[in-house]
Amino acid sequence: MTAWAKSLGEINYPLLSDFWPHGSVAKKYDAFIEKEGKSERAIFIIDEKGFIRYIDIHDIDEQPDNEVLLNELKKIIPGAEQKMQHLFMEQPKPEGKVVMYCTPWCPDCRRARDWLRKHNIDFSEVDISVNLNSARQVRTWGAGFQITPAFDINGEIILDFDESKLEKLLIK
Repeated sequence: MTAWAKSLGEINYPLLSDFWPHGSVAKKYDAFIEKEGKSERAIFIIDEKGFIRYIDIHDIDEQPDNEVLLNELKKIIPGAEQKMQHLFMEQPKPEGKVVMYCTPWCPDCRRARDWLRKHNIDFSEVDISVNLNSARQVRTWGAGFQITPAFDINGEIILDFDESKLEKLLIK
C-alpha cells in the first residue's frame, strides 16, 4: 500500500487498506466474497463530503490503472492538475538491451529483478506507476491489460515473468 501511495505522486489523499479486522470495510461496500474469505481489489474514491465518486472492483491480482485513478482524483482535489503534471510528461526510453517495465509492489516484478541479478544481466527499469506514458505502452502490448513485468529486449516484447522466454533471449 505504501508503494502504491507513493506512485500517486504529490497527491496527499487518505488511503485505507482493509487488513484487520479481516474484510470489515470490504463487507460494508459489498466487495467481500464470503465463500472464498477474501476481497477482490476494490478501489473506492470518496470525496470530502462522503460521496462515492468512483468504484473499481476487479481481481486481486490485477493492478489498478493509476492514470484512471489520477484523472478521477483531479476532479475532486483542488490543484491536483498541477501537482500531477510530471506524471503525464513524456519521458525518454531508458538505454540498454533489457528494459523491464514494472511496479514496486508487483510480486512477479520482484522475482524478475532477482532473476536478472542472479544471472548478472544488466537491465534498466521503468516504474509504470509513476511513468504513465510507459504504463500506456504496457497496456498496448498487453491488448488493454497492464501486465507486469513487461520486458523490451532489443525490441522483442515479453509480457509477465516467463523464465523460459527470458532464458532463450538472454542466456547463451
